[in-house]
Amino acid sequence: MDDEIESILHIAREVLVYKIPPLTKNAGHRAGEWGDLADPLWKGRLRIVEKSSGATLIFEDSTTVFAKTAYDPQRPSVEAVLDSSRYFVVRVEDAGKKAYIGMGFVERTDSFDFNVALQDYTKRYKSAQKAALEPETVDPQVPLGPKKDYTLKEGQTFSINIPGRGKSATSSNLFETGSSDSSSGPAFPLLPPPPSANKRR
Repeated sequence: MDDEIESILHIAREVLVYKIPPLTKNAGHRAGEWGDLADPLWKGRLRIVEKSSGATLIFEDSTTVFAKTAYDPQRPSVEAVLDSSRYFVVRVEDAGKKAYIGMGFVERTDSFDFNVALQDYTKRYKSAQKAALEPETVDPQVPLGPKKDYTLKEGQTFSINIPGRGKSATSSNLFETGSSDSSSGPAFPLLPPPPSANKRR
């Protein structure tokens, strides 16, 4: 969708783009082999834009888009060079065509901010992927079901028999606690009721 909301992850006001020679060995790229670094192929700004489909690096000036490429953390399109912290190699893909360009920053702080923006996006991307693969976990702070109601209803009472203390409080409606559930602990036998006072008369 063209009207999809996008987030700007980073803007570099000035980047330099270079035409680079093919990589002849597996050791990696070196900016010192790109020729005159003071004479770039193109100069403009770089935006890192995020949409629901992912992040995109866009090289543009005030009138045109020079190049753009998707950034996939599982297959990164940006590679640091071996001999400088200010230069990178960017893989640009469009309509099935692939090319490699050199990219440089005038200030080292701009290079650092660019790296941080990509690292932050990569962390969020991996966290989202991990959360999507993991089963839902139960929050221990959320009750699993309705709480049991242990309050006495209107008209209900209970009594406690304490051995050796004589008569217990009488009740017309008792809870028979501990008589059927033996898993809660050892069960004590119920004491016989004390002799009725009427028999003494």
